[in-house]
Amino acid sequence: MSIDFIHGGAIDVMRAAYPDAPTPWIDLSTGINPWPYPNLSVSPSAQTDLPTRAALEACQGAMAAAIGADPDALVLAPGSEILIRLLPTLIAPRRVAILQPTYGDHAETWTRAGAEVIRSRDPLSCADSADAVVITNPNNPDGRLFNVDAIREARRTLAARGGWLIVDEAYSDLVQRHSVVRHGGEDGLIVLRSFGKFFGLAGMRLGGLLAPVAFRNTLSHRLGAWPVSGAALEIGARAFADTTWQQNTREDLKIAARRLDDILISSKLNIVGGTNLFRLIETPDAHKLFERLAEAGIYVRRFRWPETHLRVGLPPHPDAEARLRAALNPSI
Repeated sequence: MSIDFIHGGAIDVMRAAYPDAPTPWIDLSTGINPWPYPNLSVSPSAQTDLPTRAALEACQGAMAAAIGADPDALVLAPGSEILIRLLPTLIAPRRVAILQPTYGDHAETWTRAGAEVIRSRDPLSCADSADAVVITNPNNPDGRLFNVDAIREARRTLAARGGWLIVDEAYSDLVQRHSVVRHGGEDGLIVLRSFGKFFGLAGMRLGGLLAPVAFRNTLSHRLGAWPVSGAALEIGARAFADTTWQQNTREDLKIAARRLDDILISSKLNIVGGTNLFRLIETPDAHKLFERLAEAGIYVRRFRWPETHLRVGLPPHPDAEARLRAALNPSI
């Protein structure tokens, strides 16, 4: 059952592996907002016609306005995951310094591309020696935040050497002041953005990338004439324009994260990081705890590195909170 080490969300695998677990399953493995953007209506033409340039530009403009970026510096794509996979086909660094620990697909992608991967707790300090530096800000899974000035200085150092700074901002909707999207388009800077996590619509497959013009042109050509579905463009444009929902959601997620903290702390678990969409806990028997929760129909994220950590997403409703609390405290 090693697939759960790769990503969260493998709920079908969990059901098969733990057939006697109570249902419904509670999936806390993904770090995705469990209260998604609600207005999912789509026009018939968005489902039957090829996506228009006007629809693409409307979503692009709404996303840029919501995140504070220049729309001309932004390229839309079917999720940020495919952008991570495409990067080695667009740039060819020989030495890539990557934050450790972080989202595992970054290291996997560059390793498969044949680059020398340097795993570092301080990858920005490698800006004067590596050909590319990769950080996630805020980081997944520990929520670590990088200073914007430090990011910009590393970008300047890399750009002067013809290198690249890649900033994965999948969770930056939660902490906008730490984003560098307003600098999107500067030499040597690539910024990845996600739609699905904060808006709770991961299945929509919508994301974006900000980069210098030559890079954007090559990427756009690679993605083709219809990079994003009409439905995703229509819903994305509406969601990005709904700033009231976004503001309310940020506050709601803060409150929900505090409720999760209460459950974890009262269960004598050590919270060592996270964001308002998940918490990272440390416990000596993390994999045993993973098994116990799975047997209770609760799916959290475990890791190969180290075996003392679990990532726990926000329970979506009071019953899920109660079941999590009971599973963490079986003797009560």
